[in-house]
Amino acid sequence: MIHVVLYEPEIPQNTGNIMRTCAAAGATLHLIEPLGFILDEKRVKRSVMDYSEELEVIRHVDWQAFVDQTKGPMFFLTRYGEYTHSDFDYASIDQDIYLVFGKESTGIPKDILKANYDHCFRIPMAPSARSMNLSNTVAICVFEVLRQKEYDGLSRVEVQKGKDFLKDYQ
Repeated sequence: MIHVVLYEPEIPQNTGNIMRTCAAAGATLHLIEPLGFILDEKRVKRSVMDYSEELEVIRHVDWQAFVDQTKGPMFFLTRYGEYTHSDFDYASIDQDIYLVFGKESTGIPKDILKANYDHCFRIPMAPSARSMNLSNTVAICVFEVLRQKEYDGLSRVEVQKGKDFLKDYQ
């Protein structure tokens, strides 16, 4: 199972989009408090649409409370990582995988990153860019793990309208 961990997220629209990504990917979302918004805020609900019933969200009062209940390897997105998001062999991991993302303004605290240096990664980008949008980076990283695990548990065909909908479309 994939777990997306947001360390003190600040922007409700990003969190809403990430909730939708987690629902579509079958991932669990962990929110490390404090949050920079009220979770039931209108903008979050608009982003997540009607997927909220298919989504597991776990809130943690702080980083230590999260760490105390975590069972599986953690990987940390940071611009300071020396590995890329695709360098790790996620397919060989038979435990839950935790992808940790920092708050939009400052990222993950440097002491947490340093303590987990060998599991820090970055998404390659132009040298002049400091960062990308948080919800986009979550989607890139979640689907890299899923790609390596051959999209286990996900549908490869259209389900709602049927597998042959486009082929039969008139």
